Amino acid sequence: MKAISDQIDLHGLTVEEAIPLVDRFLERAYRARVPRVWVIHGRGTGTLRTEILSYLGRHRLVARCSAADRARGGAGATQVEIID
Repeated sequence: MKAISDQIDLHGLTVEEAIPLVDRFLERAYRARVPRVWVIHGRGTGTLRTEILSYLGRHRLVARCSAADRARGGAGATQVEIID
């Protein structure tokens, strides 16, 4: 099985473009048994971050999510714990 990245970069995308990519990314991570991933959305106006957090909060494969630590992007990224 091909290794997958543990992060996805959404810089420059609209919410409508980003959501389907995040969904596919989470599906691949789950199937590959990756326990934790990072969604890089940037800081910008906060619209993308807000919508991505809302989406992640109700996604069936997400156990929990939180702001990434500084080394992983801080407020510009979200750490996502994938369900077992």
